[in-house]
Amino acid sequence: MFNPRRLSLARMRRRLTAKALSEMTGLAADTISRLENGNNPPDETTVEKLAKALGFPVEFFSDGDPEDINTDAVSFRSFSKMSAKERDAAISAGSLGLELSRWVEERFSLPKPNLLDLSYETNPEAAAIALRQYWGLGERPVSNMLALLETQGVRLLSLSENTASVNAFSFWRDEKPFVFLNNFKTAESSIYDSAHELGHLVMHKHGDLKETRSAEREANSFASAFLMPAKDVRSRAPRRVNVDSILAIKGRWRVSAMAMAYRLNALGLLSEWQYKSTCIDLGRRGYRVGEPQGIDRETSIIWRKLLAQLWSERTTKNDIARSLHLPLDELEGLIWNLAGPDPRPLGVIERELREVKKLNSEF
Repeated sequence: MFNPRRLSLARMRRRLTAKALSEMTGLAADTISRLENGNNPPDETTVEKLAKALGFPVEFFSDGDPEDINTDAVSFRSFSKMSAKERDAAISAGSLGLELSRWVEERFSLPKPNLLDLSYETNPEAAAIALRQYWGLGERPVSNMLALLETQGVRLLSLSENTASVNAFSFWRDEKPFVFLNNFKTAESSIYDSAHELGHLVMHKHGDLKETRSAEREANSFASAFLMPAKDVRSRAPRRVNVDSILAIKGRWRVSAMAMAYRLNALGLLSEWQYKSTCIDLGRRGYRVGEPQGIDRETSIIWRKLLAQLWSERTTKNDIARSLHLPLDELEGLIWNLAGPDPRPLGVIERELREVKKLNSEF
């Protein structure tokens, strides 16, 4: 049976309007709308046209209902800058991510969630301290934020959205916390984004986050305090803070220069005037849009182990994609840059790519 909700999901993933899809398939726009509303079951030829235009396997459109994600309960960074197409594409990625996560958990035992419910806490600094104490981190810097989140049961997935408007988002599902990260950004920005989403998960678990600026400010403050504990920063900060000293010390906490300046200002180590002039100077040096001489990107320990184990069983990414009825690019997008270098020999990777290209040409 054709599932109209699957058509809507695939169309939104490709950031297409019904009109654009109709032009690609030669179908009328109102036909696309009727199909998505479940008014007219399509014939086999129509499904094949839709599958080819969207780049999804035909089988995808006859699977069960995709996972619903309540957009009011999803924390989006830069919500005000996000277009409707970008939001829908990201939410659709979240639905596919839940399907991948369910596939993984049917085969592997993952760490159980071990987060505090700090929704009662109105002070982000206090919330960050409480969670650090609960996890036994003390005042030391976090050496690998992604690994820390995974060991505490957070399910990490990637966003293949090459846009600055979609930084990251998170939500709870079946008492499991999920974080989707945009890995097109700098390594330092991804670390901060992951801490920001952690703030949402523990402080806003039960709240409506849609377009809530105060929730974003709280998550920002939480991330800053969690990554850069006040006592540690105060003990390490130079007596006279300037741009050069910020660049010299930021590596200890693996944060961006802008995030370091923000924290120093929050702790009263940079006055408002100094903070503004520092940000201007950092911008001139290229630190507003990037992180010159930045750190290496963190990778997921869990995904690396899972893929290595699956490969040892001769299960490739292409096999996973076929099992889920997903195009390979969507599967790659959900784990892109998380697992680090592919553990397989180069010849095997090249052979699989040739097979995929052959299937695509036949399709």
